[in-house]
Order: sequence, then structure tokens, then C-alpha cells
Amino acid sequence: MAAAIDLKQPKPSEGGGIEPLVRLVESDLKRVNEIILDKMQSPVALIPQLAGHIIAAGGKRLRPMLTLASARLCKAEGERQMALAACVEFIHTATLLHDDVVDASELRRGLQTANAVFGNKASVLVGDFLFSRAFQLMVEDGSLKVLKALSDASAIIAEGEVHQLMTANDMATDEGAYLEVIRAKTAALFAAACQVGAIVAGRPEADEEALYGYGLNFGIAFQLVDDILDYTGDDGGLGKSCGDDFREGKITLPVVLAYARGDESERAFWRRCLEDLDQGEGDFAHALQLLNRHRAIADSKGRAQEYGARAREAMVVLPDNEARQALLDVVDFCVERLY
Repeated sequence: MAAAIDLKQPKPSEGGGIEPLVRLVESDLKRVNEIILDKMQSPVALIPQLAGHIIAAGGKRLRPMLTLASARLCKAEGERQMALAACVEFIHTATLLHDDVVDASELRRGLQTANAVFGNKASVLVGDFLFSRAFQLMVEDGSLKVLKALSDASAIIAEGEVHQLMTANDMATDEGAYLEVIRAKTAALFAAACQVGAIVAGRPEADEEALYGYGLNFGIAFQLVDDILDYTGDDGGLGKSCGDDFREGKITLPVVLAYARGDESERAFWRRCLEDLDQGEGDFAHALQLLNRHRAIADSKGRAQEYGARAREAMVVLPDNEARQALLDVVDFCVERLY
């Protein structure tokens, strides 16, 4: 029997520039949610309980929506893209479960994390289960191209996780290393999610590459925006508190830029707060002063705009239809959250 879990369907009224994308895939996404509910079932009761805890508290289902919209852009027929959109969501959810354990996180989108409720061991193992379900969906699809796209993305994400672990709380991290981490951890799945839409439609390789490029650059812009909003006093609907990254000692682009441009006393401040996690009252406010003094926020916004522009440019070769416009609109929505 299916677990009694409410998978929240995004509403078209949520968020300005995301509305066209939500409307476009609304009916398909209902089918995706049905597949998710079905495939997360197991006779081992803890599996659907824990999986349901994180999936039901999910965000806008952005990654599966990208798969569905890309398939529509390419005029895919049938329902293959719906199972693969569910596969993309399982991969994403598995990485969230593992991330929260590694980061010892207690809250996600304002709710208790699965590891806080069920413990670390159960969270890691159910994350493994969801990865396995994702690969079962890939195999059921039967396309080696699909399998390669999504399995490659899964491997890149894992590499990104390890790379992030190596650079965690390390102020020697430079902009190149930071971008490599977010390219792997976030953008690789965006890219594969979009590429799959062209594959299921049987489109030429040039279209696959275009959608891959769109997803990759959008994913980088998306993560840059996420990291910037942590310091700007507005969570942008991300479901986390301003300053979470600072308190956890995460090295993001605004910090990388401010550290590189600061004097030795400023660098000592960043090392104390983010490497040693020795933070006191007023430290976050001082961090904001340093970020603004060295234009670290402004220049990080510029980087996000650059990657958003690259995502838009990648779409030039694709058909000009409603789905293409919806995908362009969601890039604008992402970057405009900064202003």
C-alpha cells in the first residue's frame, strides 16, 4: 500500500518568472509525482517513511520540470520523459539526504532534516535506495544514451561532494575550485535533466548539446544566486535563514572574492570565522561590511548574470516555442531574485 504522503504540486501563482514553466508541465508533473510515490515504496517500512519525509517537503521540483519542459521543447511523444523526470528527482533527493548527513544539518527548508528525525545511518542507506531506484528507472527506459547521461551526472555529483569535502572550511579555496565544485554538485544534474529531454525526442546531437549547455550554465547561475542570497538578507524562498552558510563555514564565491581582496587582518577574521568556526556576536554583520567593502556581492551577482546569459545563448539553436520561452523565463527569474 502506498504511503500516505502529500507530494506538493507547484502552483502557477508561486514566483513570477517560473509561472510559465509550472503551467507548461503541470499535468505531466502530476504523473511524475505518481511515479515517485510508486517507486519509493518498499516492504521495509522505514524506507517510504524516510523517503517521504524529504520528498514531501520538497521545493518546486525544478529539476524534473526542466526534463519535462525540454522534452516538450523537442516535441517528445509518449511518457518516457515522465519516468526519467522522476529518476532525476530521486538522484537529487538522494544527494540531499547524503549532504545533510555530511553537513550535520538539522533543518532544510525550515523543517527538520531526515537525519535529525531518523538518524544518520538510516538517511545514508535510504539515500542509497533512492539512487538504486533511479538506476532501475534508467534501465527500464532502455536507452544507453539516457543511461550514460544520467549515470555520468551521478558520478560527477559524487566527485563534487568529495571535492567540496576537501575544500570545506579552507580559505585557500579560489574561484576556480569553487566553480568546479558547484559545476559538479549542482549544474551537472541540471545539464543532464535537460539533455534527457532531447534524447527521448530523438533530436540531433546538436540539440542535446544545446540543452546540456543551457542546463549546465543555468545550474551554475542557480547555485551562485543561492550562495549570494545567503548574505543579502533575503532567502528568496529558499527555505533557509540568512547567514546559514557563514555559520557553517561554507566557502562560497562572495567570501572567496572578499578574502582575496582583503588585508591580513581581514583574512585573519575570515580564517577565524570560517576555518576555526570561532564566531561571536557581530561577526556576521562585520562579514557583510567586508563583502560590501570589496564589492564581493556585486561582482558575484555579475558572475551569476554571466552564466544566466550563457544559458540563454545556448538556446538560440533550438525551436522558438512556448517551452523554449518558459525555459528562458526561469533563467531570468533565477537571476532577478538578486535585485
